Amino acid sequence: MTRSPNAIAEALESAGHGAYVESFDDRDERMVINMGPVHPATHGVLRLILELDGESVMSCRPVIGYLHTGMEKECEDQNWRGAVTIVTRMDYLAPFFNELGYSLAVEKLLGIEVPKRGVYIRVLITELNRLSSHLVWFGTQGLDMGAISAMFYGFREREVILDFYEMVTGLRMNNNYIIPSGVWEDLPEGWRPVVENILGLLPGRIDEYEDLLSENPVFLERTKGIGVISADECRSLGTTGPIARAAGVDWDLRRDMPYGAYEDFEFDVPTATEGDVYARYKVRMEEMRQSVRILRQVVDNMPDGDFKNMDPKLTPPPRDQLNRSMEAVIHHFKLVTQGYTVPAGEAYVAVESPRGELGVYVVSDGGTAPYRVHVRDPSFANLQSLPVMVQGGYVADLIASIASVDPVLGGVDR
Repeated sequence: MTRSPNAIAEALESAGHGAYVESFDDRDERMVINMGPVHPATHGVLRLILELDGESVMSCRPVIGYLHTGMEKECEDQNWRGAVTIVTRMDYLAPFFNELGYSLAVEKLLGIEVPKRGVYIRVLITELNRLSSHLVWFGTQGLDMGAISAMFYGFREREVILDFYEMVTGLRMNNNYIIPSGVWEDLPEGWRPVVENILGLLPGRIDEYEDLLSENPVFLERTKGIGVISADECRSLGTTGPIARAAGVDWDLRRDMPYGAYEDFEFDVPTATEGDVYARYKVRMEEMRQSVRILRQVVDNMPDGDFKNMDPKLTPPPRDQLNRSMEAVIHHFKLVTQGYTVPAGEAYVAVESPRGELGVYVVSDGGTAPYRVHVRDPSFANLQSLPVMVQGGYVADLIASIASVDPVLGGVDR
């Protein structure tokens, strides 16, 4: 499949200048075209340079960088607490996982523990976030297959979860809620009935989703045997999450390298062996059921106590002290404007996001701001699997494969 002249190389070279590249080679009747630089299932701006033989994809080269904002570098201009407002914007469909990974890494450097209630609240919020992220995937996967109802249904339930985010944090996305030391505020009064409503609603709705698609002959034709990737290919490419588990890689950080309170909960890790679009669909549907199972245990066993580490070096004084203590006012001012110091060192922590292993590496020089923050975003690693999935398939199958990868380009281009 090597061409001379190499149209793919020429296309990539031109891509740096923003050119819209198309070519056709009369000798082997292959053409090079652009796909993008946008597609709904990518949750961002992605460009693919395709080499086609008729409708067959001979090669696929992702071109990224269209959403690059230098967020990792921006963290260095914030104090340790303020950097949460930056990392939450990376994977904007699963912002709580960004906040959690970063906070765990900072807490590792600080050598502090989060009270059990704070840990349970983190599990509550992140598992709801896994559900809301998977619901977006379900909607876009169905929409790309022509199942418009899937988009309506998925976003209908997602709204209920986002309403709860707003109730707890005041925001629907980029919530800035999970922080080093715990969570910013305790759960508000009335949180339990809202979560109970979500847990009562979702199992039946997930059944409806599967009734809509699982045996649908058109959906089966478009997904079974399409976009296949093997377990060995996943390992060699660093692919994790539902993509790897659907190919037979039985690996989930919540079970295999547990963090937070996951050792307290019973849940299963769904896997498959086919490694195709349909297997990824089935794995994610079962993951939603397992998240509901975890959430039920969290709600039933939510402990009392503090929601964050109340060390005065990290936590502003209570509001009622600000009216009667100048020392409290000064301490509050210093924490807000300057922040706290973190001992010099480096730490890496990984969490299981909806898209796979989300790793956060932080370096401190002993100051009040991160010296370096680097994120191992699963969308970036998983995007490498797309050319493997689509080679030799049809252009229409490429659409199904993109949706099944579920990349968020904010994380890819961070």
